[in-house]
Amino acid sequence: MDPKAFPVVPLPASVWKGAVVPIRYTTETYYDVVSERTADGWHIRLEKKRFEEPVTHTPEEYDFPDKLYEDYRPDAEAWGIVSETGELLGCIETFPEDWSNRLIVSEMWVAEPYRRRGLGHRLMAAAKERAEREGRRAIMLETQSCNTGAIAFYESEGFVLIGYDLCCYSNRDRERREVRFDFGYFPDKVPKNG
Repeated sequence: MDPKAFPVVPLPASVWKGAVVPIRYTTETYYDVVSERTADGWHIRLEKKRFEEPVTHTPEEYDFPDKLYEDYRPDAEAWGIVSETGELLGCIETFPEDWSNRLIVSEMWVAEPYRRRGLGHRLMAAAKERAEREGRRAIMLETQSCNTGAIAFYESEGFVLIGYDLCCYSNRDRERREVRFDFGYFPDKVPKNG
């Protein structure tokens, strides 16, 4: 099945609310957050390192799996790529953060067999179109320091690292090499062609 044959379509809440987003990935690398306090301030480095063995993260290891259209995401919109049999091949969900005029990407996922085939770029284009349509000043998202494949993808889409949180998911995030990284996309900072 060629996923390019299927368009990016809206995933209406009336049909997709509560659908589990089965985020799963395997990684061999992670970014270690090294912060040092000195007399003249903080020195922070993100050092890319290798795990001793590949690490796989699955939805089953978390108490609350990712789902589309959670109640705490008002005005969410989701898009996806759906096969002719109704199988979800990938999806993206966004919601507005009105007080800061930003758009938040709350879910982004592509099924493993279809990664690195352009689906993620097509899905991210839907989020960028929404941000432009609504006049949002930025698009924000989070990922984990060990999800280096996702980090590389977001950077290829023009996102930049804007922060990190050492205890977002648990009090063992650093030990697990799963520190929250926040990325931002600023449309006015992206060079225009032509």
